[in-house]
Amino acid sequence: MVLPAINSASTQRQLVLAILNDLVKLKTTPERLTKITYEWCSLIYEKRESVQDWETLLLVCLEIGFRHLDFQHHSIKATITHTEHHQGLVDVAFKSKKSEVIADLLHAWTTKSNSHEPAVDLLSPCAGHLVELHNLVPLSSRLRRLVIRSVELTRDTILEAVGVERFIEFLNHFHVTTEDMDDMSSWVKLLSGAIQSSEEPQNLSHWYWELLVELAIVSHSVVINPMDGLKTTKYLIEAKEWGKLEGWMGIVWMLLPKDADPTQGDFGHSMTLLFRQRPRAAQKLEQWMDRWDQEPYNSIPESFQRIRGEAREAA
Repeated sequence: MVLPAINSASTQRQLVLAILNDLVKLKTTPERLTKITYEWCSLIYEKRESVQDWETLLLVCLEIGFRHLDFQHHSIKATITHTEHHQGLVDVAFKSKKSEVIADLLHAWTTKSNSHEPAVDLLSPCAGHLVELHNLVPLSSRLRRLVIRSVELTRDTILEAVGVERFIEFLNHFHVTTEDMDDMSSWVKLLSGAIQSSEEPQNLSHWYWELLVELAIVSHSVVINPMDGLKTTKYLIEAKEWGKLEGWMGIVWMLLPKDADPTQGDFGHSMTLLFRQRPRAAQKLEQWMDRWDQEPYNSIPESFQRIRGEAREAA
């Protein structure tokens, strides 16, 4: 099956539209059809100067290929090939300001199969669009999930591309959960990176400080630079964000390098101050660390055992 020759003749255009309109009505998308319509997108954009209503044709092809696929899973059976012409879909899709149209594009670029990987190179230039979407269009459950997946895939570039404070604003709006994530270790990197890079980390909502603790319990994939850890601790104390400091102290215990001792110097003072301001923090930290200790390759540091004992005696 090939796309009929594309030119400005009305008969050719009517034939193409008739085919596409019939395909839109399908409730399921055959593997072959996803592959073909994605190829059509590249061809239409390449020939756009000679194609009437080429933007409409692009979006219809995207809808045919991806609208009815299961967005909950990032794998598809179809093998698709990303080309330089597919980058042109960005302006067309986001300019439409239609939730499901943008979701079609993100679905195409975040999927993988046995023969292709997600189009991270195409996604990365979209970072600015991704973090501003909640201000531009209503977010369907499908679009929300695909935006979160796109951010996860661009984790190595998104903080630099959009700036830490804009990224924190995005996070606060989306309220990401573990159920939204395909790769928890990526979110450990994203969240710890945002916290340690921000000049005002206390602006990150309380939800994410405890979420990062939960992620750290099962994904010990990133360490905290001790100096960055102290900087974040200082910001939280100055802002009197005791609930967030409680989560941060849990993160520090789990993610600092093994040869670092959080009870020494400013970290030790911060723990004492936290327990004084928030007595229940000692019990909560103990519960977190006990759960963390149950995961393979984790073990509670002796320094934590010592400060936990001191907190119990002072209680």
